[in-house]
Amino acid sequence: MTNTQGTAIIRDRGQLTIPEKIRATLKWPASNTVVTITTITRNELIIKPYTEKSEPNWPDIWLKIELSRSFKGKRGNLAKFINDDRQKH
Repeated sequence: MTNTQGTAIIRDRGQLTIPEKIRATLKWPASNTVVTITTITRNELIIKPYTEKSEPNWPDIWLKIELSRSFKGKRGNLAKFINDDRQKH
């Protein structure tokens, strides 16, 4: 792949739009794509599409699921409400 270069302006709140000619040469840029940004030097950075590099922490996930199921409100069990609502659709 040949290098493509473009110019962009960093706007308010650090927003950066990748120029169209650069997006056209890549496979991954699209709206709401999650990316990682890594600094190389004080003046350089690398932007890559985010990919999950490790297995999910299943014990932690199950702990959070159990915690969410344990919440009780004035009108009953939150998990039961969500399950019942999903069954309706």
